Amino acid sequence: MGFTIGIGGTRGIRDIRSGVRRRGRASECTAVAEFTGLWGWAVVPGARAAGGACSCGRHDCPAPGAHPLDFAPEVPAGATLGEASEAWTQFPGAALMLPVGRRFDVIEVAEAAGVRALARLERMGLPLGPVTATPQGRAHFFVAPGAVTELSGLLYRMGWDDPSALDLRGLGPGTYVTAPPSDRGGLGPVRWLRPPALDSATKPPEARLLLGTLAYVAHRSRP
Repeated sequence: MGFTIGIGGTRGIRDIRSGVRRRGRASECTAVAEFTGLWGWAVVPGARAAGGACSCGRHDCPAPGAHPLDFAPEVPAGATLGEASEAWTQFPGAALMLPVGRRFDVIEVAEAAGVRALARLERMGLPLGPVTATPQGRAHFFVAPGAVTELSGLLYRMGWDDPSALDLRGLGPGTYVTAPPSDRGGLGPVRWLRPPALDSATKPPEARLLLGTLAYVAHRSRP
């Protein structure tokens, strides 16, 4: 399955693969409408990659299939199904990307550590937001905005004298994550480890509630 990414049906960039299945378009439009209408997230059309080439058209692209399309406007939070569908049909085959730092920040750890931490957090009954897994083997925990600015300080107060030694980092304003069901970097689809729900998506938990467990498991999971 391939795609064509275009602007307004005229200017566009043909990817190295051909055609887009209608069912794929419909599921992507539905996902965009869900993100914007239910969860209050903006969605940005993103590039896709295959065979090492990026659909943005740059031969020297530093992140093939893992960045927003600079010519594509975002679908704003609050867009209806009709509005989302109309906007997305202008960029058939684009990846769904979410801007970080508005409604949520992200704590990233290795997927294996994330899965173990998620199980611990669920057993403890702590509040959790959405969690995704990327084909690069990373887990993304959605937390309340502002987490990135306080991450190092929180870790230090929790006893981690050298937070940089942990395989854990925060993503904040100016970054984007790829959302299911889109693929990232031509390596495969991003998937939900914990899908969004009305409470967790609109009011993700404070980072401090999860960080101790995430840091401990990340530390124990180091090779």
